[in-house]
Amino acid sequence: MNIHEYQAKELFEKFNVPTPGGKVAGTAEEARAVAAELGGSNIVVKAQVHAGGRGKGTFKNGFQGGVHLVNSADEAGEIAGKMIGEVLVTHQTGEEGRLVRKVLVAESVEIEKEYYLAILMDRESRSPVIVASTEGGVNIEDVAESTPEKILNEKVHPLLGLQPYQVRKLASKLGFAGDQAKAFGKLLGALYKLFISCDCSMVEINPLVVTNDGQVLALDAKFNFDDNALYRHPDIAEMRDPEEEDPREVEASKFDLNYIGLDGNIACLVNGAGLAMATMDIIKFYGGEPANFLDVGGGASKDQVTNAFKIILGDPKVEGILVNIFGGIMDCNVIAEGIVAACQEVDLKLPLVVRLEGNNVAAGKKTLAESGVALITGDDLADAAEKVVKAIAA
Repeated sequence: MNIHEYQAKELFEKFNVPTPGGKVAGTAEEARAVAAELGGSNIVVKAQVHAGGRGKGTFKNGFQGGVHLVNSADEAGEIAGKMIGEVLVTHQTGEEGRLVRKVLVAESVEIEKEYYLAILMDRESRSPVIVASTEGGVNIEDVAESTPEKILNEKVHPLLGLQPYQVRKLASKLGFAGDQAKAFGKLLGALYKLFISCDCSMVEINPLVVTNDGQVLALDAKFNFDDNALYRHPDIAEMRDPEEEDPREVEASKFDLNYIGLDGNIACLVNGAGLAMATMDIIKFYGGEPANFLDVGGGASKDQVTNAFKIILGDPKVEGILVNIFGGIMDCNVIAEGIVAACQEVDLKLPLVVRLEGNNVAAGKKTLAESGVALITGDDLADAAEKVVKAIAA
């Protein structure tokens, strides 16, 4: 789950991570009031969407830029009025853009130096890792590619936690000294506490800045959270903004389905994340393009399968469907009943290839054979993938 920048600022304030003051506004008048509260001058107004490149973005109404510096409360209100309710297009949103519903109105600071700082989970070591660089305010992927020596990595033992020597080590390598090193250490300690306490999978500050008066502050931030741990954090779960997510993914989550939309035309319905990845790979191997990742889990019900089909068919790019089920815990006949119910309910006209194997497979195949639903059976995964690719090409 992702959150907006203004929500990240709220978490920073809760965990005492130093950050400029600011509040969210949903109207031009609210933006004007917040700017006046902050002093009226040296204010930044930022469009709130889940996408990078806002500063260089373009609104479909012709207004340029999703980040603006202003010097009066009235100007803040005027700028906010040109953003709120308009669609912002950046290099990350695609041509369709994102509708701006709110803006962040915050104090602007005079920046002396920008840095990059992030904490994320390292799957190889199964521990948190701190990633930092003296090259902040830019695309960190470009820095990693062109000057990888400027990327610092510090793994943190998951039981021991962040150690003082690690803080000193990073401060030194980033060039902090004296009071600034102490300020950086305090910020990093607070950030690590936030990361662990909130079950984050990533916290990224870009840029982390040193101001002209020597403060070390977190400016812009991106958060990702472990969805499996959100039940422990109802306050964070409430920060979810479904308007910023793929509506198919939002719909899938209502039925405990794991769905990610892709750009291809062959939809996949599979049980198990690993099998789903293998299914997408073999579709590519036979020259097709997967339209989605959809894992119905190990114990899906008939209703879940039916709703999975509806979500799949909500993608206009889908030209064929491949169902690949290996029944361990899953009962193949439950899947078969769900397939039949879905096909009858939506009056399926697209090519459908089904491969069933495992628990109660004989009953499942019998259900499909007697249903009257037009479908193609696959003897194994390779056979099924080859057949669905051929079917949509016919």
